[in-house]
Amino acid sequence: MLIQLKKKIYLPLIALLSVAVFFSCKKNVDDTQITNTETPDLSSRVHTSVSGYVLDENNAPVQAAAVKVGDASASVQTNAYGYFEVNDVEVVKNAAVVNVSKAGYFHGIKTFAVTAGKSAFFRIKLIPKTIAGTVSSTSGGNITLSSGLIIGLPANGVVTASSNAAYSGNINVAVAWLNPEANDLTEIMPGDLRGLDENGAIKGLTTFGMTAVELSDDAGNLLQIASGKKATITMPLSATLSAAAPASIPLWYFNENNGLWKQEGSATKTGNTYVGEVSHFSWWNCDLPNAIVPLTFTVVDNSGNPVANAHVEITPTTSNSWSHIGGYTDSTGYVSVFVTPDASYDLEIYSSCSSWNGTPDYTQSFSVTTTAVDLGNIVLPASITAVITGTVTDCNGNPVTNGNVLVQNGWYYQSYTLDNTGSYSFSTVLCSGSTSINIIGEDLSSMQQSTMVTHTIVAGNNSIGNLQACGVSTNQFITWTTDGGSSITLTSPGDSLTQDGNPGSTQFYISGANYNTSPVENIQFSMNNTGIGVGSAQNLTSFYTSTIGAQTVITTPAIVVNITEYGAIGEYIAGNFSGTVLESVPPSTPHTVTCSFRLRRNF
Repeated sequence: MLIQLKKKIYLPLIALLSVAVFFSCKKNVDDTQITNTETPDLSSRVHTSVSGYVLDENNAPVQAAAVKVGDASASVQTNAYGYFEVNDVEVVKNAAVVNVSKAGYFHGIKTFAVTAGKSAFFRIKLIPKTIAGTVSSTSGGNITLSSGLIIGLPANGVVTASSNAAYSGNINVAVAWLNPEANDLTEIMPGDLRGLDENGAIKGLTTFGMTAVELSDDAGNLLQIASGKKATITMPLSATLSAAAPASIPLWYFNENNGLWKQEGSATKTGNTYVGEVSHFSWWNCDLPNAIVPLTFTVVDNSGNPVANAHVEITPTTSNSWSHIGGYTDSTGYVSVFVTPDASYDLEIYSSCSSWNGTPDYTQSFSVTTTAVDLGNIVLPASITAVITGTVTDCNGNPVTNGNVLVQNGWYYQSYTLDNTGSYSFSTVLCSGSTSINIIGEDLSSMQQSTMVTHTIVAGNNSIGNLQACGVSTNQFITWTTDGGSSITLTSPGDSLTQDGNPGSTQFYISGANYNTSPVENIQFSMNNTGIGVGSAQNLTSFYTSTIGAQTVITTPAIVVNITEYGAIGEYIAGNFSGTVLESVPPSTPHTVTCSFRLRRNF
């Protein structure tokens, strides 16, 4: 099952405008008083830990994405479920930055405030870096998206970014527009919608739309707007947003170094659009600045156990508030956020299933003034929470002390670390009166896992018993040769390996890449999945590899993929094939290929 995320749409005039995401980490409220006329402290540093999941545009896990947090000297990579974890890393206290990079996508960046020793949790959805069109550098021109977003480039107004030398040639324009009314805005937008105004004061931002723009030449080298030149951005407005939109609005660009937006220029409302000029490209945002005050609370069950990674929304119920906040609790159930002062709100808690249908499982109303508010413990009713306990042992029956349990609950995956006795215990919000979960125990030392167990949990205590992480190897690889040459092998987690598809499709894709080589070593192929199982023969439907460097076609005779392993989703698919493919353009050069593979199933 693919991970799918969906949030409800808020229709009241002000509530549908997002302002900030959760900074899911505990802070002393007395230390977070905000004076919205002063420059914030962006030099003090503390240590923290961060974990989360990275998803692609189809809400599927992104494996082998590079994740860098704060001052870490190196990045970590997401696993087969898109999960990452960075422990004891130094970050900027008031604006720690999580940066996710993956070839073919814009960077996924989250910003949060933290106190030493406390953790944070995120779900980050990457946005494809799609070339929307090409413009001549000599004449300039417009790129128009179906959303109504328009990027206008000046004539003779682009330079090579690395050298600042005048550029002449094609300009490839990669563009993404983020709808401020999008259900998944919390996951896809960069930063946390805090910004520095023209005076350097910290502000909360209300977005009326944002866009990412990247310019490149035909070789992939980055381009930028020349000094003294301006490009034009035309940002579309829905009918609802247009009615609330002021005649003029500040423009803000995103600073990837400090994780904050920076005010620069303004845009003018023209019909159902905002039009503004910019002198460089990165992320740009049309926002109204607001005062902000801190709000903190902890989500627990009726026994006081923390509810980790719970989906929380804070929705304004008074028209003077422009804050709508969405995110997740940290590992201790703690949340710290900034909201608009002198306003009333509903605090809403969702299970992984109700996140999809938009009906909260728990709601509590509250108000804030102009000073920090700590709501204390938000105690969820016993009827909607379940405590799940169990143990994991290795092949010899000994406790697994370097491992975790992976739980698929509704639409989400969650990972919980085993303690030094091989035990786990966590509290979660039920999807309904009872919830069916899938759970796997993993031994990270031996690279083995248990089989997937399905268990129905109910309100109260649920003992899963013991999972033996033995008998199922977690090794993943793709090995292939072209024209009898040297074999290339990609392995996880060092390389990117993914099995993916779309519900209802008769085929799925397997891909792998090593982004540390130059040129990149990569492979992608697809196969028919009708009647698939151990011992079945599936037709290969497409094949590409960097060792051929061109798209190929498969002709008669068909290339058959022999399936040697086919577990449930979360388990593994393995197989092999060999045959001849033809380059798709004349002279249709033939190539012999062989391939074997083993990957964790996401589809």
